[in-house]
Amino acid sequence: MITVVDACVRDGAGGSPTLVADDEDGDRCAIVRSSGASHGAFLDLPVVRFFTGTAELRNCGHGTLAAHAVLLSRSGRPRQRLTQHTGGRAYEVTAARRPGGGIAVWFDQGPVTIEPPPAGLGQILGALGIGDPGGIVVASPGAPRLLIPVADPAALAPDFPRLARACRDLGLLGCLVYRLDGPVAWARLFAPAIGVDEDVANANSSGCLAAHLGRRVEVWQGDALGRPSAVWADTDGRTTRVGGVVRLR
Repeated sequence: MITVVDACVRDGAGGSPTLVADDEDGDRCAIVRSSGASHGAFLDLPVVRFFTGTAELRNCGHGTLAAHAVLLSRSGRPRQRLTQHTGGRAYEVTAARRPGGGIAVWFDQGPVTIEPPPAGLGQILGALGIGDPGGIVVASPGAPRLLIPVADPAALAPDFPRLARACRDLGLLGCLVYRLDGPVAWARLFAPAIGVDEDVANANSSGCLAAHLGRRVEVWQGDALGRPSAVWADTDGRTTRVGGVVRLR
C-alpha cells in the first residue's frame, strides 16, 4: 500500500508531500520519483527505511512523522506510541489525532553533536553566494549538516551543482540557513548532494537548531517553494524532541 501525505503542515496547509509505503521489492528510489514526493518512508515494522529519488538516507525526520501518522490512521485509535528502528537506533514515536484535524507526531531525536565548521567552508559559502556571517556550526544527529545564520534566507539563490559538489567533498548532508525571529526561525534547507535541492521541511535539521540554540524553536520552511511548513523542536540539553502536524490526503 502506498500513501502520500503532507508532513509538517503550517496552519493546516502546505507541508512536505511524503510517500509512505509498506516495504516491497523493487527500486525504492524509482517509487519515490514516480510519486512526486521528495522522500519516502518504507515500513517493515519495527524497521523504517527512508529514500529520496536518488539514494537511501540514514534517517528522515519528516518521513518519520509521516510514517507514524499513517500508522495511527490505519489503527483507528486516537493515539499510539511505537518504537521505530532506523539507522541502527531505536526510538519512541508518539502520534495523536488533533480535534481540529491532522495528526500530531513527536519523536525523540536523541543527542545532537555541535562542532566548529570544517576547513573548506568557502566552497559552501561561494555556492550560496554569501560571505562568512560567523556563528556557523556543524550539527549532527547521525548525519552532519551546516547551520548558517543569514540576514534573509529568502534572498538566497544557490548554485545547486556547485553546492552538491562542495557538500560531498566535505561529507555534509547539506546546510540549513536561518534567521531567528523570536520563537520562530525562518529557514531553508539545501541538500542537493542527496538529490533534494531544497527541502520543504526538514525535521532533523530543526532539532539540530534547537540543540544549537539550547531552547525550543518553531522552524518555518517551504515558503520559497509555495509549501509553507512548520516543525516544532525542543531540547533539555541532553536530547532533542521533534514534532509536527501531518495532514492525510
